[in-house]
Amino acid sequence: MKKIEPFLGLLLAAAMITAAVMAPWLRFVLTIALAKGIAVLGILLLLRAGQVSFGHALYIAFGAYTVAFLAPRFNDALLLLACAAVGAGVLGLLIGLFVTRYRQIFFGMLNLAMSMVFYSLLEKLYAITKGSDGIRVEIMPVAGQALDRVNYEWAIFGIALGLAFILALLLRLYLASPMGEALAGIKTRETRLEFMGVPARGVLLSAYVLSAMVGGIGGALIAMTSRHVTPLLAYWTSSGELVFIAILGGAGGVLGPFLGAAAYELVRIYAAASFADAWQMILGAVLLLVILFAPGGLWGMAKRVFDKGAAR
Repeated sequence: MKKIEPFLGLLLAAAMITAAVMAPWLRFVLTIALAKGIAVLGILLLLRAGQVSFGHALYIAFGAYTVAFLAPRFNDALLLLACAAVGAGVLGLLIGLFVTRYRQIFFGMLNLAMSMVFYSLLEKLYAITKGSDGIRVEIMPVAGQALDRVNYEWAIFGIALGLAFILALLLRLYLASPMGEALAGIKTRETRLEFMGVPARGVLLSAYVLSAMVGGIGGALIAMTSRHVTPLLAYWTSSGELVFIAILGGAGGVLGPFLGAAAYELVRIYAAASFADAWQMILGAVLLLVILFAPGGLWGMAKRVFDKGAAR
């Protein structure tokens, strides 16, 4: 299954491009799904170590506000993506030095607390952040090229798709490396790792910083796509959404976050259009069905199908 994972990634990318061409309104939805899938890659890293962050929307919001604040000075999408990644990584290092001292529910709740502190600051510092009114992000050049609205949307979609493929490949290599194997060791036998001379806290911290960086990239893409940044990006429900997507897609492979994000956004859009007052219940029912009948998520379902096909 691991050997054909890149091929399946190309198929998923082709399906997204086809959908965006056939239904232009889906271009926005799929770009947001790709951005969230990139952010959920960070959740995947932490899940490999047996840790769940209930506050990772902090890094999405940080990346989005980095774009909003720096766009007037560094008015280029690629440069702002780099700034968001580096800034979120530095923030992740500072917070990670503290939260990686803890495990399990303490790790998750401390991340949640940090996210809610950041949300409160965004709400209260109106003179800087415009509070709940948010900050509008204008259409910006991409690689120095000024674009109209349609070409700009296609460019951001293409950047999101390219980054999704590259980051998924890099994190796949990371998880297969000794550092990735050590992450799995934290989940099952952390004490043995320490006896072997492997610093478990350092391994988790490196994964945490990487997860913060990809979260910042996802947030920057969301800001460039929606072109409006508000404190709600850092609210606890946004963090819960990331965990929802991680469970829905499955943590068994790097394609899981993107399968989960695409399914989540499409189900939410169609459920909200058809059942405006009950779409949250439909999303909850979908998650419940996945937990009960497909604990490996959508990626686990796909893996079983391919494994049965290979057995024949």
